[in-house]
Amino acid sequence: MASKMLTFVTVGREMPAKRPASGRRRDFREIYARFDEAEAATQAGRCSQCGVPFCQVHCPVHNNIPDWLKLAAEGRLEEAYEVSSATNNFPEICGRICPQDRLCEGNCVIEQSGHGTVTIGAVERYITDTAWEKGWVKPATPRRELARSIGIIGAGPAGMAAAEQLRRKGYRVVIYDRHDRAGGLMIYGIPSFKLEKEIVQRRAQLLSDAGVSFELNTEIGRDLSLEDLRARHDAVLIACGVYKPRDILAPGVGLPGIIPALDYLIANNRASLGDDVPELKTGRLNAKGKNVVVIGGGDTAMDCVRTAVRQGAKSVRCLYRRDRANMPGSQREVRHAEEEGVEFVWLAAPEAFLGDDAVTHVRCAMLRETRCDTPYAATGCFLSLKKIKICG
Repeated sequence: MASKMLTFVTVGREMPAKRPASGRRRDFREIYARFDEAEAATQAGRCSQCGVPFCQVHCPVHNNIPDWLKLAAEGRLEEAYEVSSATNNFPEICGRICPQDRLCEGNCVIEQSGHGTVTIGAVERYITDTAWEKGWVKPATPRRELARSIGIIGAGPAGMAAAEQLRRKGYRVVIYDRHDRAGGLMIYGIPSFKLEKEIVQRRAQLLSDAGVSFELNTEIGRDLSLEDLRARHDAVLIACGVYKPRDILAPGVGLPGIIPALDYLIANNRASLGDDVPELKTGRLNAKGKNVVVIGGGDTAMDCVRTAVRQGAKSVRCLYRRDRANMPGSQREVRHAEEEGVEFVWLAAPEAFLGDDAVTHVRCAMLRETRCDTPYAATGCFLSLKKIKICG
């Protein structure tokens, strides 16, 4: 089939249709629609097929992006899926949640030349969603079974990806996780408006169909010891993720009303999955009717502010100690949050949390640009959680 590439000079960049903020802020469904076949092919065809593909260089798993874009542009979707999945165990998940604007798309050559990046993430999602619908996604089938077993601690993305690779080689694999569902932070940390849970659950089912065993509700160190696992398996992989929060070293950090991000997100995701979550009923982890302040500028902070909006918060503000250009999170997520009504307070470094029975104010050092040798100067302010007002 004839090549349909390098159309970026005549075809503009387009994303899939996005739901209006007025509607999407009321539910936890994904905010983007999906490309149809023609749209995906047209956008994939904008790729310039670089000799040195910087999109691939800046991809953490070094996906062969130009190759599967070319195949998608030519309508060879099954082959595109095979190439995409050769380097990535979760292409449809990465297509949804990766910060492409900082990675592959942010380093796309045609983006640097002013033509607008190829919509890599949206095409990646389309390819694999189509593969699921067409039945091209198959459980890992080893050529021969090995008389060795591997125990994996953690059913998150690292544990699940390792399990699939090991199963392909013929090892017997058992995944242990303290939670009642597989998926780790994909199931409990990332909100459904970025990653609907059925997407993760079908991946866990695929592993089960491949012969991987899950021992859920099993905490290593409580229900089983590491010695127990060593006795059961020929090797043990620890892929348990990072759940422990790091407190801000500031006075008042222990006041009621100050909640670690993961506690908040996990509770909301459990509720979305139909679980009974007492902390939501009592209001401790429910933002409804409250003035909410989220501290931080990464993707977890964006998940929190956008979740608070959907829970019905009275107002939501995000404090970050640097400016917008130096946020570690995705700029696309910031735009989504702003569209949904979140206010960002830049150059704001929390100094103390104030209140008697619960936190009522956050005292911040507000950094502002000056014309002196020092690039920033600090001024004091209070952020009231009752009136949401900054006072000098």
